[in-house]
Parts: sequence; C-alpha cells; structure tokens
Amino acid sequence: MKMESALPFIAMVIQQIAQVGLMVASQVVNNAGLTTFTFLFYSSFFSTLILIPFSYFLHRSALPPLWPAFVHGFFLLGVLGFLMQVLVFVGLLYSSTLLSSAILQLIPGFTFIIAVLLRMEAFEYKSLSTVAKTIGTLVSILGALVATLYQGADVLNSTLTSLPPFLNQSSTWIIGGFLVMIGALISSLFIISQAFVLRKYPEELIIMLFYSCGITVLCVFLSLIIQRDSSSWIIDSQLAILALIYSAVFGNVFQTCISSWCVKKRGPLFVAMFHPLGIVIAMIASLFTGETIHVGSLVGSTIIVLGFYLVIWGKAKEWKKKENNFESNNNKKMPLLQDKTDDPEVINL
Repeated sequence: MKMESALPFIAMVIQQIAQVGLMVASQVVNNAGLTTFTFLFYSSFFSTLILIPFSYFLHRSALPPLWPAFVHGFFLLGVLGFLMQVLVFVGLLYSSTLLSSAILQLIPGFTFIIAVLLRMEAFEYKSLSTVAKTIGTLVSILGALVATLYQGADVLNSTLTSLPPFLNQSSTWIIGGFLVMIGALISSLFIISQAFVLRKYPEELIIMLFYSCGITVLCVFLSLIIQRDSSSWIIDSQLAILALIYSAVFGNVFQTCISSWCVKKRGPLFVAMFHPLGIVIAMIASLFTGETIHVGSLVGSTIIVLGFYLVIWGKAKEWKKKENNFESNNNKKMPLLQDKTDDPEVINL
C-alpha cells in the first residue's frame, strides 16, 4: 500500500528528469549538425511509429470518425504543438537549459490569463484565489523578464564535457528568453485547445498519435521550403541517434502517459506542483553540459517559482471551494434519503 501511494511521486520526479533530458538531447542533436526541423521530424516520426501499435491494440474500438470537427481539432493541436516546440528548442539554443526550464513555469499563469480573456474562467476580483492567481502570474512574468534581461555574473561554469559553447552573450540570451516565453504562451493555448478536443474525444493516446503525425507532416512540408540542404537530414553520430530515440520515447510518449496517469490518480494540482523541480534538475544538468549558471538565472528562477506557487495556491483554494459547494449541495439532499431509514448511525453520517 505504501509503495502504491509513493508511485505517483516517483513517476513525477522521473517525468521532470525526462523533460530536462529532452532539452539536453536537443542540444546534443544540434551539436551533431541537425537543425531544429530535422530534430522535430525524427523525434515526432519515431513517436508516431511507437504510438501506432499501442493506439490500435488499446483503442481500436474507439477510433474517432474523420468528421471535420475532429480533423480541425487535431490539426490545430498539431500546429500549436509544432510552433511551441520550434520556439522552445530554438530559444534553448540561444540561451540555456536552466533559463528555458524557468521560463516554462509561466505556463500556468499564461493559461489563467487566456482562460479569463476567453471567459472560460470568471475574474472575481474580490476573491482571494483570483487575487493570488493574478499576483502570482505578474510575479512569474517579472521573474522571467529578470532572468531574460539580466544575466549577471557567472555563478558556476562547469567544464566536465567538451560540448561546444552556445551562442553568447546578452543579445542572443535575450532573444532566446523571449522565444521560450512565446513558446510558453503557445503552450498555454495548446493546453486550452487540448481541453476542448478532450471533451469531444477523451482518448489521450489517440490524440497524441494525431499530434505526432501532424508535427511530422509540418516538419517535412516546411523543411522542403526553408531547409533544402540534404546534408542536414543525415545522422552520422551514434550519440545523435541515441538522443533522437530518447526524445521520441521519453520526451514525447513517456511524459504524456505519465502526466495523464498522475492526473487521474492525484489530480492536476499534484502534477503542477512538480514543475519547479525541473529548474533544480536543469541546474544539476548544467554541471554535465558545460553551461554557465548566471546570477540573473538564479534570481529570475526564484521569483518565477514564487509566482508559480502563488498561482497554484490560488487554484487550490478555488478547487477546495468547489468541492465544499459540491459537498454542501449533497448534504442538502441527504434528509430526503434519511427520512426513509430508522438507522441512527446512517442519520449521523
């Protein structure tokens, strides 16, 4: 029983390690000469090959009809996912794993803003939970701006590996930070769009399959227009092949399955609470990738985490209020049932 209750904790820690590992894998592939488009193509293509047999055998009786509503929904998820990954990976090349991991913590705050703008969530300015989410979002954005616009002195510069240095200094750092920030914003749009699609078709594995197929097709299409150099598609490094396999298995399929399983087991708040752990893991990963840790990254990351937990705290208060309202409504109906029994113990309940 104890092991069963600990499994979601272990799974989320592994999921955060896998997410940071995906960023490191993209840097390894880039150093091997592959571009962002080719990296996304191979990663999504391998993910599709993995998901096809699993989707067929587990959900072959629940395959969606190819109605326009489903096709448009899957296409939208593919486009948003493609833009999100391109922006995050390009931004990562211009900045660092630590900065990218920190800025991605803006996703809950951005999701809150978009949900309010789309009237999916009410903005009750007198509510403590709304105030907490608003302040937390603003604090997180402030932390992202600090981490992006202020590098500061080097805190730690590891030379454990011989990976070539990334683009330096302030100008490229700022560009990278803002690209990841835009990627986080698109990721929030992706989450909201995914919620709409899941309402009509609640099969995460099938949606992930169409999502991976969409990114694969978009990568091929745009590569033929933008990137015509055939040498960029050649993989001549064993390390690059391993990084691509890792990104397909652990970066895409594994992360999605683990997150979905933990949401069903413990709820979305439990999953969200583990996201800042990625910053700590990214900091440790910097020891092995030869990245420089800057004061600005540490200060900005700390501010982002504070804002992140304010947003999550506000969301927790909101969910708690909804649960209490649900329980009170059920209690109001209880006397109708209790009148039909003479058992005093049942009445006390």
